[in-house]
Amino acid sequence: MIVRMSAAAPKTREGSTTRGRIVAAAAKLFYAEGIRAVGVDAVAEKAGVTKRTLYYHFRSKDDLVAAYLEGRDQPNLALFRQWFEETPGALPAKVEGIFRNLARAARHPKWKGCGFLRTSAELANLPGHPAIKIGAAHKKKFERWLCEIFAEAGIATPEELARQMLLLLDGSFAVVLLHRDASYMETAGAAAAKLVAATLPARASGPRRAAKSARLAPGAEERDVGSAVEGAVRRPPLHGAAR
Repeated sequence: MIVRMSAAAPKTREGSTTRGRIVAAAAKLFYAEGIRAVGVDAVAEKAGVTKRTLYYHFRSKDDLVAAYLEGRDQPNLALFRQWFEETPGALPAKVEGIFRNLARAARHPKWKGCGFLRTSAELANLPGHPAIKIGAAHKKKFERWLCEIFAEAGIATPEELARQMLLLLDGSFAVVLLHRDASYMETAGAAAAKLVAATLPARASGPRRAAKSARLAPGAEERDVGSAVEGAVRRPPLHGAAR
């Protein structure tokens, strides 16, 4: 059953800090153990607050789950963009670089897949849940970002290619989590590179052309994304990518 409190008053700076601490505690527990396995009592204890304080900031556990995913959205997208930009070479290599970095992240012992996909699986019978909507919007942002890049590169069907990249990405998240073998993600990256290379116009297929990166979303922050992309290289994660 969902317990709801009355609407909270506007947050002070101290209140915002408390809210952030609650979200951080929830993120660690939800990613490590799953949203259904973790109750609000455990989150409150880890955050060092009372249950009453938790419900002052969040009307329900549903709202807390939504805040958990919302907090992963921009860090994940920013990390994908960083990996793309930092990978040398032409467009196919840059796209493959995203998969290779995810494969490195997935080799961390605390990596447990994509938080967005895992949450959607746990809430499969609740398609209208706010967390499902946040997860769907996150995946669409990734798809639109790649679509912009492909369009700039002169690819004739950027929407279709971006969708294929998303399918390869999320498919590899699922298979790697099942087999605990990150090489599947590298295989998906190689397939992604071949698809991109095959669709590039002849003038853009040479090694001298480097794709321009597009903004993932206004105000994307380069903040701590270890848990954001489920195992980023700097910290154990997608704990966030992303993932």
